[in-house]
Amino acid sequence: MHNMLMSGPPGSGKSMLAQRLPSILPPLGPRELLEVSMIHSIAGMLPDGALTDRRPFRAPHHSASMAALVGGGHHAKPGEISLSHQGVLFLDELPEFSAQALDSLRQPLETGEVALARANHRIVYPARFQLIAAMNPCRCGHADDPGFSCSRGPVAVCAARYQQRLSGPLIDRFDLTIDVGAVTAADLMRPAPAEGSREVAERVAAARALQVERYRKLGLDAIGCNAAAPAGVIEEIAAPDAAAAGLMRDAADRLRLSARGYHRVLKLARTLADLDGGGALRRVHFAEALSYRGAAERAAA
Repeated sequence: MHNMLMSGPPGSGKSMLAQRLPSILPPLGPRELLEVSMIHSIAGMLPDGALTDRRPFRAPHHSASMAALVGGGHHAKPGEISLSHQGVLFLDELPEFSAQALDSLRQPLETGEVALARANHRIVYPARFQLIAAMNPCRCGHADDPGFSCSRGPVAVCAARYQQRLSGPLIDRFDLTIDVGAVTAADLMRPAPAEGSREVAERVAAARALQVERYRKLGLDAIGCNAAAPAGVIEEIAAPDAAAAGLMRDAADRLRLSARGYHRVLKLARTLADLDGGGALRRVHFAEALSYRGAAERAAA
């Protein structure tokens, strides 16, 4: 449930990776299934009352309006962010979305809900979704190619103008920002990896089970993952030891981490440790979490 931004040239597989993400996610629990089914029923998207424990995956086009994303209309129906509750909201070509539509996601990403106010009523819908986004490094998509010369001017300027379509507060809400390299024909001819989606899904399910049990013991049954944990709680369960504390202090100054960014690093480090079996947090977990945050800071620069 950690938000992720993928950046890479066209054809590198960003959209394909996002579409495969549901195959490694654990099935919906009973409470999650009820919440998701109620939202889809209100939206008229539950034909014959059929239920499924598969997590939602929504991928609206970049021409989608703010109302389409957050919800609205005369009857204040749920939008894409609520329809992806407890699942994935995939925004391809992220900078091509309108700035107003993207900024409307900022509050739901923090609170896990969206409030729709109309003249005669006010409705609050759940919106605890995982935001997965993809973008090219520039408008033509090849700014990172060695020796590439852009017809729009210097490559660095072209890339900066394109990336500046995204606001700093939105970038700050991505826990992971990764570069997806170009795929060559030689890459496609390599043997298939030994680990497939089934094996990865088992590790993800084990980590999620650890997190659910952790918050149940703390009396926080409504929290099912580290990404949704309040700041005060995450400071207790992901406190860095002496070795990691020095690393965090240096990184906070160098990367200009905001308070939100700091807590998101803690959450991601705790999840990385859970994927390793749920043991104690080590310096390597914080270092890896910071490496993804460092990429996010470069994208916002």
